[in-house]
Amino acid sequence: MSDVHDTQHSGGRRRARLTRRARFLLTGGAVLVVGLVLLLVLLPGDGSPGRPEKLTLPEGRRASQTYAAVDKALRVAPGTTEKAAKKAAAARNPAKRLRLPAEAKGNPEGYLYPATYPVDEDTTPRGLLSFMVNTARQKYAADGLPPTARPGGLSAYETVVVASVVQAEADTPQDMGKVARVIRNRLAKGMPLQMDSTLNYGLGRSTLRTSHADTRTDSPYNTYRHKGLPPTPIGNPGQDATRAAISPPKGDWLYFVTVAPGDTRFTADYEEHRKNVREFNEAQQSDR
Repeated sequence: MSDVHDTQHSGGRRRARLTRRARFLLTGGAVLVVGLVLLLVLLPGDGSPGRPEKLTLPEGRRASQTYAAVDKALRVAPGTTEKAAKKAAAARNPAKRLRLPAEAKGNPEGYLYPATYPVDEDTTPRGLLSFMVNTARQKYAADGLPPTARPGGLSAYETVVVASVVQAEADTPQDMGKVARVIRNRLAKGMPLQMDSTLNYGLGRSTLRTSHADTRTDSPYNTYRHKGLPPTPIGNPGQDATRAAISPPKGDWLYFVTVAPGDTRFTADYEEHRKNVREFNEAQQSDR
């Protein structure tokens, strides 16, 4: 370049000297680069946040809630993940289905394991659902629930159903084992479970108040009207609930009610249970 000269000497070493024009070109080029960077940063839409790097699913979420969370995390249209689940369930090629037990009939409820999952630009709804189901299978097996196990006379799938009810009904992790035992005892005696959580699931709601009219609802999830377990899990249980369902403590409890937060009362005596229920109802009335 004619603008760069190296004819000046200093300390025996040759030193390049820039003319005014060269200095202008170099500094002007730096300004141009900085300007381009600022322009890119300030372009409309460039400042919008990208996909989150992870998706955390709390314990007990229903499949419908999980689908909505995945849609939001992947920035896809509402309903996209639910459609992906249904497509996988209907796939003729077994390799394209989710790895669910045959009893699930393609419904992943109970197998969308609560955990934190990585999310990036290549993540798809189908791929994330598959990750959740595979995680559930691994976690359940690690907790002592092999695919063919029948702990306490229940199949592995039925045990997951119990775990989902335990997750929904227990007020604290410490109560989960007792709730699981109540379910087992009622099943053994042929008593209906009479769980509000299963009824709420069938009605697509979540509430502490159940009316007599609700208990007459014609739904397979109405365990006031139908004996036995509901046909599917009613949510996605975590490890504490799963372990409680697999190995509940010994006890004769048949009834329980959470009178107040942290105050769940278990009993085998119906009259005592009625007294506890009255206290619960009175507490509900005072909160209105």
